[in-house]
Amino acid sequence: MVSNALRQYGTVASDQVSTATPGPSAASTEGGSTRLAVDVRRFGWIRPLAGDYAFDFDKVASLYAGNPRSPGAWRDAIARTRLAQRDREGIAAAVAAQQARRAAPPAAREAAAKLTSPDTVAVVTGQQAGVFGGPLFTLLKAITAIQLARRAASDHQAEVVTIFWVDAEDHDWEEVASCTVLDAGFQARTVSIPRPDGAGDLPVAALRLDSRIEQSIQELSGVLPPTDFTESTIAGLRAAYTFGTGMAEAFARWLETTLGPYGLIVFESSDPAAKPFVAEIFTRELETPGLTASLAAAAGEAFASLGHQPQVIPHPDSVSLFHLDGARRPIRRQDDRFVVGDRTCTIEELRGEAARSPSRFSPNVLLRSIVQDALFPTICYVAGPSELAYLGQLKDAYEHFGVPMPLMYPRASATLIDSAAARFLRRYELPLEALQPQDESVLNRMLASQLPASVEQALKETQETIHRGMERLIDAMPALDPTLAGAARTTLGRMDHDLRGLHSKMIQAAKRRDETLRRQFTRTQAQIFPLGHPQERTLGVIYFLNQYGPALVERLMQELPLDLGRHWVMTI
Repeated sequence: MVSNALRQYGTVASDQVSTATPGPSAASTEGGSTRLAVDVRRFGWIRPLAGDYAFDFDKVASLYAGNPRSPGAWRDAIARTRLAQRDREGIAAAVAAQQARRAAPPAAREAAAKLTSPDTVAVVTGQQAGVFGGPLFTLLKAITAIQLARRAASDHQAEVVTIFWVDAEDHDWEEVASCTVLDAGFQARTVSIPRPDGAGDLPVAALRLDSRIEQSIQELSGVLPPTDFTESTIAGLRAAYTFGTGMAEAFARWLETTLGPYGLIVFESSDPAAKPFVAEIFTRELETPGLTASLAAAAGEAFASLGHQPQVIPHPDSVSLFHLDGARRPIRRQDDRFVVGDRTCTIEELRGEAARSPSRFSPNVLLRSIVQDALFPTICYVAGPSELAYLGQLKDAYEHFGVPMPLMYPRASATLIDSAAARFLRRYELPLEALQPQDESVLNRMLASQLPASVEQALKETQETIHRGMERLIDAMPALDPTLAGAARTTLGRMDHDLRGLHSKMIQAAKRRDETLRRQFTRTQAQIFPLGHPQERTLGVIYFLNQYGPALVERLMQELPLDLGRHWVMTI
């Protein structure tokens, strides 16, 4: 076990642990998977809002549509969503056309066909179209949504489908261009797609993969540790990420292949065929320019009064729409006119264009979720931490546009580690957060704790003996020469310094003697905090599919708990 010096970090205490089934154990094991839960409030990278939302919802209740822990909130969400008017047939047809182009699995098509029914409701989540499937949290979001839909269907005897909204109209290329994995030596390796023409200016949906995509896939194949699943994993990528395919379409195809068999409906948000169904939202935003931003800003002030930092601080005169004319251009209000790029036009002119050609417009972050929930009968949105924050600024905006605000459910949070890393954490009682600093401070404490007790005791006794002897000498110095007391204290300081240096050399000797401990620490740290960042935000989902194969999805579907406020450490 570790020394008291290391315990300052705090290991997972029994009152901070939740298991999937009742019981006193800090960890649970089912189907070969070991799970350990950690209170998210321990993590410095998690917003305090996540803690309040999970454990003190009443504090933030005024900002959201209901408490996702409450069965009554789910019943209310289902009822108000069913009452909202939308062109279900038209929207379902647009989804079906997308699925046909991508050759979606039968289960996904069957789920999409249910959207025509006035009683069908949906649990929705979404993410940007990240290369090769994006980070692990993309998969965790989708699995959370699928599980919630199943739970809601069972609890409320309702037809509930799951929809993944592929956010493809942003133009931030750097956000989606790279994928990080661990190689066979547990070194983080990042593979990027070469910039296609227009990257950084055009929406991601407008970017097409060029012939260099095969080079990137080949590079990824060479970096991934070879397993029984590598060949099929790379083949799946090649089937989705092909020359001439759009970035968003490739992501949608890959996600659909992976999770479509579980009934996941994948919707590419840039689809021009869907824009006419939300043209009224676009025109209303242009009729009252700045109102959405003002409502969000006021909600941000309420957020701040509760002790939370607003996610979005919009300019009061901003318009929550972009104009699409190849590039994605912001719309600015200037007196009684609008400025779009280099063009100036009247409110009536731009409103007319939005009504006639809604495909030329795209919602910004404040309007995106409202457009999404006007299209689909959303009873709950599965949100990441930043999304949870900005969605809390939109309650009044939902009301302004007459769109029912759904419940918000934080996505499941998890770190997936191998059995060796799990044994290492248990043996040394290491909390996850102790491994985040990318230095050897924790390792040094561990190594110090492994030094033979006799050596540590002898060093401690030596220090004490020297101090006692030198203090007696210093006390006696004035009788001989008062000026020598300072020299004696300087000598004591040098001796302390030398003893500390000797202690460091002892630790280095321990490092050389126990390279096994050093390797275990390094490989565990690399899995949990690759490049110093949380695993779920850093490593691509493709890394885990390569490690565990398609069974990974089924295992997570069955065994990943949805407990609010918990981060799960799992071995698969």
